[in-house]
Amino acid sequence: MVCMDLTAKICGLRTPETLHAAIEAGADWVGFVFFPKSPRHVSLDEAKALGIRVAGRAKKVALLVDAPDSMIADVIAALQPDFLQLHGHETPERVSEIKQLFGLPLIKALGIADHDDLIRGRAYENVVDWMLYDAKPPKQAALPGGNGVSFDWALLKDAGKQHHFMLSGGLDVDNVANALAITGAAGVDVSSGVESAPGIKDPKRIKAFMARVRQSAL
Repeated sequence: MVCMDLTAKICGLRTPETLHAAIEAGADWVGFVFFPKSPRHVSLDEAKALGIRVAGRAKKVALLVDAPDSMIADVIAALQPDFLQLHGHETPERVSEIKQLFGLPLIKALGIADHDDLIRGRAYENVVDWMLYDAKPPKQAALPGGNGVSFDWALLKDAGKQHHFMLSGGLDVDNVANALAITGAAGVDVSSGVESAPGIKDPKRIKAFMARVRQSAL
């Protein structure tokens, strides 16, 4: 069953043109990656300039990977995000510490391969505002997410009964409707699925993806 009040996030935006495309297509959240190993990484200056362009038309999400407090503070100062997305190996204790220190709503990304991973995720549910279930990265992968791979969505069939969650991992215009129907996710997060090459967002793919998401929620 598809959630009617569906949140859609386009992540890894790096240019004014693709940011505009995401907002015009109706993205609820726009994500910016602060991880130098990623082809989607933005500098603090780039993030500041892009953040100003959002102008309240969407929620801004800062994606961080095992970041120290000093980096988190710098990112917040530059982007003024509405959410922090923690996409590393942050423990529930570390996540709680970040929330207490910075006072922003949190999204915790968790790689899923089997049911045990979902059980592990329950330790975060009372700490974060959203869980984001992603595919576990392939072995030897340099990135914790944005690898364009999916997982067995049927594992999430009952996950929303405990905590509302966002789905990520290998989503694109061709499979997002099916993914939503299987999982009942309250949100979707796409990055590589709307790219023409790693880190290069395609406005046409963004528009098509968002149209399919909105059609699925009717």
